[in-house]
Amino acid sequence: MKITSYLYYIFVTILETLLRFFPIPAKTGYQKIGNPDKDSPVLLTCNFHLTILRLKKATRGLNYHLLIANSNGINVWCASTGGHLNNHSVISVIKISGIEKKVNHKKIILPQLAAPGIEAKVIYKKTGWKVLWGPVEAKDIPLFFKLNFEKTNQMRKVKFRVLQRIEIAVMWFFLAALFLMPIWGPLYGVEAVFMLAQIFLTYFLVMMSFPIYEKIFQKESSKKKSFFSLGNLVVFLINIIYAAIGVVLYAIVYKHDYSWILIRWSIVSFVLVLIIGMDLKGSTPIYKSDTHQDRLYDVGIDLERCKGTRICIDVCPRNCFEMIEDQNKVSNPRKENCVQCGACIVQCPFDALYFVNKAGDIIEPETIRTFKLNMMGKRK
Repeated sequence: MKITSYLYYIFVTILETLLRFFPIPAKTGYQKIGNPDKDSPVLLTCNFHLTILRLKKATRGLNYHLLIANSNGINVWCASTGGHLNNHSVISVIKISGIEKKVNHKKIILPQLAAPGIEAKVIYKKTGWKVLWGPVEAKDIPLFFKLNFEKTNQMRKVKFRVLQRIEIAVMWFFLAALFLMPIWGPLYGVEAVFMLAQIFLTYFLVMMSFPIYEKIFQKESSKKKSFFSLGNLVVFLINIIYAAIGVVLYAIVYKHDYSWILIRWSIVSFVLVLIIGMDLKGSTPIYKSDTHQDRLYDVGIDLERCKGTRICIDVCPRNCFEMIEDQNKVSNPRKENCVQCGACIVQCPFDALYFVNKAGDIIEPETIRTFKLNMMGKRK
C-alpha cells in the first residue's frame, strides 16, 4: 500500500470511527477489484463507507467483482437486523449493475452478518443467483477464497477484540464531547479540556475492563435476567470508580477553590457513566441489548421439520449449533451464547427454527422475516 493511500486509510478510519454512530453512505453499484475475469468471485457488501474501505484493504491482491448494495449508509449487521439491507437491496444491485454480463456463473458471496435481513431463497427465486455466506470478518476473505469458499468455525464467529473495544470507546467519547463541549467549553475553558480527558479515560477503561464484566454476563445469559441484573450493577459500580478517579485527579491538578467544580464534575461524570453503564451489553456485538425484548427468547428447534441442511450452523455468528450426525438433525448446545439475531430462523428453508420464551410464547419465522428491529429493539 502506498504511503499516501495508507495515510488516507488511517485518516478516514479515525474520522469515520468517531462518526460511526451516524450513517455514512457510499455510492452503490459495481466496482472491479484487482483484475477479475468472467470466472472470478462476486462479493456483495453494504454502502457504509468504512466497511467498503476495510474490505478493500483486507482483500488487497485478490481479484473479484464487488457489488455495493444500498443499506442507507449503515454497517452490515445493524442494517440487516434493522431492515435497511434487505432482499430488495440485493436484487436491485444485481439487476442494475450488469453483473450477469461480466461473469459466467451465478454465485454471489454475501457477508454472513447480512443473514438476518436477506433471504437466500428469495434472492435465488427472483434472480437465479445462489447465495454463499462469507466470513464474519473481512480479514478472513483471502483464506476463505483459498479454501474454495468454505468457512472454518472461527470465520463464522463474532468476536469483541481489543481494537473493536477501543473503537467503541472512541465513538462514545466523541458523542459525549459533541453534545457536552458546545456548552461546557465556552463556560469553563481549560476545565473543559480536563473534562474531555475524563470522558475518554472513563469510556476507555470501561471497554478495556470488558473481560471482567463478560464473566458475569456469561453466567447470567442463560437465565434471561431483567435489566436490573447483577452484571449491570457491577458495571455501574466499577464505572463509578473510574469516574471518581478522574474527579480526584482533576482536583489534584486544578489547584484552587474547587468545591463547586467537584460538584459539577461529579454530576457530569455520573451522567456519563449512567449512559454507557445502563446498557454496556448493547454496545458489544456479542450480547443483546437489555432494552431488546428478544433477549428473553431462545431459539427453538422443530426436529420433525429439521432436515439437517446445516444452514443454521453456517450463519450463526456465535457457533451455537451442532449436528447430531446419526440423526441428520441440529442441536443447540450453546444457546446461552445466542444474540437473538434471527439469522438461523430467517435462513432455514423448512421453518424448523423459531423464537420461544419461558412462558411458551413463540415468534414464528415469518414474523421475524417480515418485521425488523428498530433502535429500541421493537419489531416494526
